Amino acid sequence: MVRQDAWNQDEDLLLAEVVLRHIREGSTQLSAFEEVGEKLSRTPAACGFRWNSSIRKKYESAIQLAKKQRKQLKLKDIESDGGPTQITLDSDLQVDTDNPLVETIDEMVEWLLEKKREINENGHNNGHASEEFKVLVEKNAQLENELSRLRHEYEIVKNDYQLMINVMERATKRNENTLSSK
Repeated sequence: MVRQDAWNQDEDLLLAEVVLRHIREGSTQLSAFEEVGEKLSRTPAACGFRWNSSIRKKYESAIQLAKKQRKQLKLKDIESDGGPTQITLDSDLQVDTDNPLVETIDEMVEWLLEKKREINENGHNNGHASEEFKVLVEKNAQLENELSRLRHEYEIVKNDYQLMINVMERATKRNENTLSSK
């Protein structure tokens, strides 16, 4: 069964989650597309196209984070010292980084901070775009007025030209009549 209907938000979210998990685990995106395709009754190609055409751009920071986590997982595999790895926070608390919940929370915090930065940047850009839009609206109004004035002047010139042609035609006829009557 192959679907040809539009993607909804839940399907997009599932696609993103599965692809990010595969990246994090060191698997291929093709495997992720196959997994999502089975779950959504879509082809892997359709999933890949959807990911590359619109979803991937929205998750750039999450992709980078997943790649970073993949590297960390590889390093943990290499460092098989037997005990859990400990990291020290500014508050001198010890956190067990082998706990997947801690990684998930850290990942979410980093993702939220990235989204906050994007919103702030877009907010500033939208203000600039709004000002630019106002300038363009004013310029458009000026151009509309100029166009209206030029159309009016064109009509006057056109009418004057037509009057001049009519006068010339009457003068030519009068001249012809005068010459033919002689």
